[in-house]
Amino acid sequence: MERPKFEVADIIRQYGDDYRQHHEQSLSTAQRRVLHAIEMCRTAALGGHVEQCDSCQHQRIAYDSCRNRHCPKCQSLARAEWIEQRHAELLDCQYFHVVFTLPEPIAAIAFQNKALVYNLLFTTTAETLRTIAADPKHLGAAIGFLAVLHTWGQNLIHHPHLHCLVPGGGLSPDGQCWVDCRRGFFLPVRVLSRYFRRRFLERLEQAFETGELKFFSSLEHLRERDAFQRYLAPLRAQEWVVYAKPPCAGPEQVLDYLARYTHRTAISNHRILDIDDATVRFRWRDYRDGNRNKIMALSAEEFIRRFLLHVLPLGLQRIRYYGFLANRYRKEKLARCRELLGMSIEPPSLDESDTPRDYRDRYEALTGISLRQCPNCHTGRMLIIERTTRRGIAPPVIDTS
Repeated sequence: MERPKFEVADIIRQYGDDYRQHHEQSLSTAQRRVLHAIEMCRTAALGGHVEQCDSCQHQRIAYDSCRNRHCPKCQSLARAEWIEQRHAELLDCQYFHVVFTLPEPIAAIAFQNKALVYNLLFTTTAETLRTIAADPKHLGAAIGFLAVLHTWGQNLIHHPHLHCLVPGGGLSPDGQCWVDCRRGFFLPVRVLSRYFRRRFLERLEQAFETGELKFFSSLEHLRERDAFQRYLAPLRAQEWVVYAKPPCAGPEQVLDYLARYTHRTAISNHRILDIDDATVRFRWRDYRDGNRNKIMALSAEEFIRRFLLHVLPLGLQRIRYYGFLANRYRKEKLARCRELLGMSIEPPSLDESDTPRDYRDRYEALTGISLRQCPNCHTGRMLIIERTTRRGIAPPVIDTS
């Protein structure tokens, strides 16, 4: 893919200092770290190396990356490595894509209580899928799945939702057989939606009663119990959005589909069209207008503000695994699933002695794309002839969870 002309890093380098000055009091520690990491990413500040082509002698400087999970430039290798790790977990069955979305009034509470509400979203989604799937009226099986948190819409507004990738079946209660779902149908979305709504609101009220929820600014009045109950009342009758569909044709295509969601950032650099006169223009898709592609123009200050809406609290895991994919029982449960599906019990494993240690060789082995090929003559290989050290600054924030 061609290198993008404009990047989020360009916007932060040009307008980040002004933003920091104007919003000094409201920036969280996590947001400050993300701004710093993206600003420094692949610059001399982080050090790097000089490469030279062994054929045409073309030289280039390659600077080190920040490896922050919010940086649009630092996800390619992480995405490829994640795909490789998931190969061993593929099952020979249907897969379904299920999305759980929080309504706007709850999203407003989530913005002021990110860690708490995002964790409630994960917990309630997992309970909903496992409970409804275990019900003999629906599937009657113990399922496994992964869930990925997204907090953005195409226009960068705060829009928290979970993408879940679920094999279309599970283990019977006694573990003696694989229970397959109907072709093209996983679980009834209305049942999922209503169970999810009830349990989420119950947990949210519990958090209010224990004083875990905090309210500020326009939501400050919700500190009063009666006001909080009135705020939730319309949501009890509202249909909450739960969406489900088969993601693709077969297990092998599931990985590429998964990676679209697991290692996304709020906006990719390729969507940015122009940065001029403190205005940022970018492409976005308007789902409410027939998925039409449109162009949005925001002031640089507003663009940075919206981008920072999606910085996750430090330490919060945005990819989680449940059921027979949960870390504790994954190996033995997957082996049983594979056995019942007539697959090889032991999936092929990667010999660590054959794993390339240099990130460029690693990237080529995983993606087939060479980072060593000379961009000038396209035949020679770029070899390191000199290394540059990091400048005397604080180390970058490494956050790849």
